[in-house]
Amino acid sequence: MKSIEKNKITIIKPSTGWLGFDFASIWQYRDLLFLLVKRDFVSAYKQTILGPAWFVLQPLFLTIIFTLIFGKFAQIPTEGLPPLLFYNSGLIIWSYFSSCFSGNASTFTTNAGTYQKVYYPRLINPLANCISGLLGFLIQLIFFIAYFLIYKFLLPISEPFTITWPVLLLPLLVILSSLLGLGLGLWMSVLTAKYRDFNQIIGFLVQGMMYLTPIIYPLSEIPDKYRFWISLNPMAPVVETFRFGLLSKGSFSPLHLLYSAIIALLILLSGMYLFKKTERRVVDYL
Repeated sequence: MKSIEKNKITIIKPSTGWLGFDFASIWQYRDLLFLLVKRDFVSAYKQTILGPAWFVLQPLFLTIIFTLIFGKFAQIPTEGLPPLLFYNSGLIIWSYFSSCFSGNASTFTTNAGTYQKVYYPRLINPLANCISGLLGFLIQLIFFIAYFLIYKFLLPISEPFTITWPVLLLPLLVILSSLLGLGLGLWMSVLTAKYRDFNQIIGFLVQGMMYLTPIIYPLSEIPDKYRFWISLNPMAPVVETFRFGLLSKGSFSPLHLLYSAIIALLILLSGMYLFKKTERRVVDYL
């Protein structure tokens, strides 16, 4: 007597997990996550002549522009550091935050066609964007270390600099940057899904946030009456600690880092909650 194999039926139900997210399903779709990470990384510069070299050239070009405008003309000091090291130490961690934020700000509109046809946990797209951005960050960090060694041993300068123990916090700083970028990106993705006007202001918003972060100027040069307000920017302690760990310049405050962590967590949780609520009816908007 032949056994009859029953047809397998998959029932998709609304998730009831924490904040409505079924994290187990995200793990089940880890192969898709890997494919999306590979796609995002490869497609970014697939049809360019220089390819991944742009990960290095972009911050290098910005460094040259900052050196000419803010170093030569505006005479903003770089704490005795070579401009290449000073600006790059801020740009590489900021670039990662920026890629997480701006890359996720249009998640719903960018993936509208896929969302209307295929089911999978929608949070996979923002996660894939942050992970692929991490690969670019690692490439930039490797070249920064090369710049560091050149100035340290081949082009010595009068102002000493060295690696300090907060460099051990580098993984934490990367995580904080990704959480902030992911949380703000989820917030913006909800807004862009409902109101397309927000697509036009993402670039201006990122640029404005960069000037409120001590990347082109040291925090020590900000007058005391304004320094507190600059410190309210959760990316300011991240950039300052990153620079202090790699170059012994800048500042390090555990309380400020704790503040950044709390703000990052609040932004992420609220962004995930709104993202989940919008996900259920996003097809109606798109």
